[in-house]
Amino acid sequence: MEYQMVKTEQKALDINLNDPIYGTFAEIGAGQEVARNFFQAGAAAGTIAKTMSAYDKTYSDAIYGLEPSGRYVSESRLYKMLDHEWQLIEERLKDARPDGTFFVFADTVQAINYTRTIKGNGWMGLRFRLQPNGPVNDMVLHVKMLDTNNRLQQEAIGVLGVNMIYASFYYNDEPEKMVRSLVDNIKDRVSIDLLRINGEDFNYFDKRLLSLYLVKNKLTSVAMFDINKSSIHASEFLYKESLMVIRGNFRPPTIVTQDVISNSYIQFKEETQLPDEKLNLMMEMTMEYLKGQNKEVDEKDFLERADMLSALGHRVLLSDCVNHEMLINYLSDYKITNLGLVIGARELSNIISEKYHQNQDGRLLVAFGELFSQNIKVYAYPALDEITNEIITAENMEVPQGIKFLYQYLLDSKQVIPVLAFNKDILHIYPSQVLQDIQQNKPGWENHVPRVLVDMIIEKGLFGYNA
Repeated sequence: MEYQMVKTEQKALDINLNDPIYGTFAEIGAGQEVARNFFQAGAAAGTIAKTMSAYDKTYSDAIYGLEPSGRYVSESRLYKMLDHEWQLIEERLKDARPDGTFFVFADTVQAINYTRTIKGNGWMGLRFRLQPNGPVNDMVLHVKMLDTNNRLQQEAIGVLGVNMIYASFYYNDEPEKMVRSLVDNIKDRVSIDLLRINGEDFNYFDKRLLSLYLVKNKLTSVAMFDINKSSIHASEFLYKESLMVIRGNFRPPTIVTQDVISNSYIQFKEETQLPDEKLNLMMEMTMEYLKGQNKEVDEKDFLERADMLSALGHRVLLSDCVNHEMLINYLSDYKITNLGLVIGARELSNIISEKYHQNQDGRLLVAFGELFSQNIKVYAYPALDEITNEIITAENMEVPQGIKFLYQYLLDSKQVIPVLAFNKDILHIYPSQVLQDIQQNKPGWENHVPRVLVDMIIEKGLFGYNA
């Protein structure tokens, strides 16, 4: 996709000179950097109706209402700001500027502090119309700032805000371009791990593609969405909770996939002794599994896999984490109490061997410590040895001789846990073979896929099925 980046100053000026675009800025934290860019570009009177910032919590509560959670840098606070400011601009300017395409920009941000106990993150939102009296749309995102000092983080927030407004008004008919442009002039200085765009003007595409575009274009390493196709963020439901993640290619999910999910989760629940409402289960799709032989991502194929997982009732974690350590590092910000990672026994054997052979320089313990820490448990689901027809488990799988002592310790300390309940009669079923059978309409594939998915595949012609 060809893409020509526009400088921040030019974006701000273009908006200022676009007469119908007119709105309000409400910024809390990291200064008023977004509005400042429009003031500095010139002709700001053509765009800015009002700027404000209520840093004091008492003032903020008086304007936007109490925040029961006590978390002012949150999604709920952002929506209260958008609701309040949008109501005001509609009341005060609807009759005075009947041709206006109004917007409200709001953010609530924590920049890095002097002691560096706060890394820097925030919620940013835009409510806007593309046409006078047209539908009202929202763009909301969560950002992590990656610069290591306060001034640079403020600057990055200012640029990101300009990019949001520009993308909404100028790139609204090209979703991937709209997403990609968010990091114009600040690439590698911010990470955007949630993007939500709602409104009738944006009903022309599947919103799960927003998560795909974020990860594909390296705006983040992790994005999440729920069974309703809506983007979700770890801070809103995972903070100090428990989580089990199951990685797979899900092309398609088979009855073995169902067995892995069911038995691993039951064991996780029994061992944590927590109720269902305190446990979270997510399916992880990685870019590595989504890329075809040409190294490109097929959006239709991605959505078909996502549809399958939604039909089974599971939320999806989409990642560009080539190894589990990267995922663990991302999740560490949310202080997850219990984290369970489900891995096939064959994959676990490969990971153990790879770490052993790549860390012969004295870093062996460090390398294993990055994956196996106190609150992380790796659940190994058995595999079938196609040559010997024996079942490979976490307890009998082969590991290099020089690391057997360490691996035994991981078993004894229950940081590696065999999945005990499994259906040995279905271990011979592999997604690649099932996919081939579906595409060739080979009799019997229906017995290898959950019933609810069989009907979907046939009715919608998923995964190349053609009756």
